[in-house]
Amino acid sequence: MFKKDLQGAPKQKLKSSAQRALRQSLLATYPLLTPYIEEILPKKGSLASMKLPDRNTLYVLDSVPLFYQNDGSDLLPHLKLVHRFPQAFPSIRIDRGAIRFVLSGATLMAPGLTSAGGRLPVDGAKPLEEGKEMEQSIVEDGRWSRELAKGEPVVIMAEGKEEACAVGTLAAGTDEVKAKGKGPVVEDAHYLGDGLWNLNTA
Repeated sequence: MFKKDLQGAPKQKLKSSAQRALRQSLLATYPLLTPYIEEILPKKGSLASMKLPDRNTLYVLDSVPLFYQNDGSDLLPHLKLVHRFPQAFPSIRIDRGAIRFVLSGATLMAPGLTSAGGRLPVDGAKPLEEGKEMEQSIVEDGRWSRELAKGEPVVIMAEGKEEACAVGTLAAGTDEVKAKGKGPVVEDAHYLGDGLWNLNTA
C-alpha cells in the first residue's frame, strides 16, 4: 500500500471532539493500550491529521506518527508506535524466509506462519470473549493467547528479530490459517522502510 515514497499533505489540527472520538475508537480496537493512552494521546496534546494517497489518513501528535486509517476502516498503528508499546497489539510471527518478502511489500502467505519459525496463536486458543479484552497477551513461545479474526488488525513479528516488521489486517482468521496452511494472510501491510515509515511528519 505504501511501497512508493509519500509526499505528506499539510497537517490539519483536529478539534477536541474529533480527538475524543479517535481516542474512543482506538481503545475499542486496542483495549491493551488503555494503560498508555495518556502517554499516546495526552489531553493537551496537539493531534493532527495528514492526508495521504489512496484515501489514507495519518494521525500525528506533534511530529510523531501514531495511527493511519484507510477510508474509514479500522485505525492501524504506525510501526513507530508499535515499537514503543509492542505488548498492546495482537501479533503473529513469520519465519526468517518470509522476512524479505514482507519487507518488499509482498502479501504475507500462510506458509511463512505455519513453518517451524512461524508463530500463530496457541493451539486450543479461543476467539476474543466479551469482558475479557484485557486478558489477552503473548504467552508461551511468542504465541498470542487467542485466535484472531478475519479483518482484525495484526502486528507481524519476525523470527530472530526483537521489533515488529509490519502491521496490517488479516485476510483470514488464524484458525483458518492453521487449518488450511495456504493462501494469503495479510495484504497491503505497512512495513519497515516503506513510504509511510520514511514519511517526514515534522
